[in-house]
Amino acid sequence: MINKGRIVSAVALATLGLGVTACDDGEDSAAAQESPAASAPSSESPSTGTGDDDAPAGDVAAPGTKVKIGDRAVLPFTYGTDKKGTIAVTVTAIEKGAEADMAAFGDKAKGMTPYYIRMKVENVGGTDLSYSSLKLRGKLADGGPTGVILVGDLPDKCDSASAPRDFTTKGASYETCSLSATKTDPIAAASFEEGDAYRDSPVLWAG
Repeated sequence: MINKGRIVSAVALATLGLGVTACDDGEDSAAAQESPAASAPSSESPSTGTGDDDAPAGDVAAPGTKVKIGDRAVLPFTYGTDKKGTIAVTVTAIEKGAEADMAAFGDKAKGMTPYYIRMKVENVGGTDLSYSSLKLRGKLADGGPTGVILVGDLPDKCDSASAPRDFTTKGASYETCSLSATKTDPIAAASFEEGDAYRDSPVLWAG
């Protein structure tokens, strides 16, 4: 459910599949207040990321770690109330889409440029993380927020996939995509902000 306190405006249709919401995430309230909202039917860091495929579950990236796109970071991960473990995330690309791709979000998304954050997610700890999902946030080149949160994905452009049923053993992996957008500067980085330790000091992937 979307927190109404974080919505400036929204158009909700009977079949809600996608949404654009302007939000104040505590980082840049001015930018959030100026961002539009819409919905439409679906159709320097203390450490660096690890490149060791056999990194132990405890060898996690510290809050504030900066990682290059294409590199792997081991991270603690909690999903819901009963799934907890260690994952490794590799951001493989941050691709710029076309403004026309945002047509499904309606008129209030005009002027927005979408970006597709493509990633590989691995189960490092070997715990049951089946059907969990992970979303990374797009960031501007200076690490600042875009001021816009997108809910949903764009089929055939950026499909947000959940972990498969067998994502329960060490070495299991899947690929997914997080959708982000901006009306201002280009998105140049992706951030992991899951959990209290990373909320204010995220792990950041950049070129």
